[in-house]
Amino acid sequence: MFGFSRYNYDKFERKTLMKDFALSKFGTAPEPGDKAPDFELRTIDGDKVQLSDFRGEKNVVLTFGSATCPLTAGSISDLNELYSEYSDDDAEFLFVYVREAHPGEEIPAHKSMNDKVAAAEMFRDEEEVDIPVLVDDLNGKVHRKYGSLPNPTFIIDKSGRIAFRALSTRPKVVGEALDELLERQEERGVDHAVVHGGEDVTAPSLKSFFHVHRALERGGKQAIDDFKNEMGFPGRLAVKASRIAGPVAENPGTVAGSALAIAAVVALSLWAGKELRRRRFDQTPYRYDYGRRKQATSGGYDDYAVGI
Repeated sequence: MFGFSRYNYDKFERKTLMKDFALSKFGTAPEPGDKAPDFELRTIDGDKVQLSDFRGEKNVVLTFGSATCPLTAGSISDLNELYSEYSDDDAEFLFVYVREAHPGEEIPAHKSMNDKVAAAEMFRDEEEVDIPVLVDDLNGKVHRKYGSLPNPTFIIDKSGRIAFRALSTRPKVVGEALDELLERQEERGVDHAVVHGGEDVTAPSLKSFFHVHRALERGGKQAIDDFKNEMGFPGRLAVKASRIAGPVAENPGTVAGSALAIAAVVALSLWAGKELRRRRFDQTPYRYDYGRRKQATSGGYDDYAVGI
């Protein structure tokens, strides 16, 4: 049913992921309270990891991403810090390497497991990832079970059920949800709890904009060109802004320099957002309506930008 060509793609197109997002904002991902789909994968180093092995022992923070995904690049550093902070607690962090969000000539769509493992190794080394990195199979067997989004995170409690899920990884929110889960488990002596409202559907943080060009550059010139062509004016603006502001934000020589970079990206993002609405770029694999369930109470629909 799910073929190799359907999951992996040679170039980024706005329509590529629409089928994955057709059912809901989280696609086919398990909902809070649902049993987390079990899986068995190997780490980059060849160690076998099975999700069910943690049941009754530890909570699991499960994150998905790839080297060419700006959302992944923008969140992995802070996620690493969470891993260090909670490494002695009842929590295990796992990162599942999936298809390339923006393949190009440097990192093309994975044609073999050797290619995929090599890309995952490069990502781990360049980003100095301490979290165990698992490599999904070529057809994205595990990724598809969890909705196929570019960079979601799921917190799976000791009972093996979903305690919290985030549409895109925001480490601060993930940390808050994990804190709440650990507190409930200690205070009430239970393994399962839905925490922090069950899910986070907030738009990605501004920090993601700093990493657009950096992540796409890993894919290569084709990845950059495809993104700009498919996303139009907002895409071109995001690439240009991140190329200028990203290095300053990552290695600010002065507080003023960092503030200037942030201000520039904020201004450009607002401008891009207005232009995006004006040009009606509503149907993209990273932008879709999530307000239908709220129509009865709010009287209208909202648009949600998943990210880039």
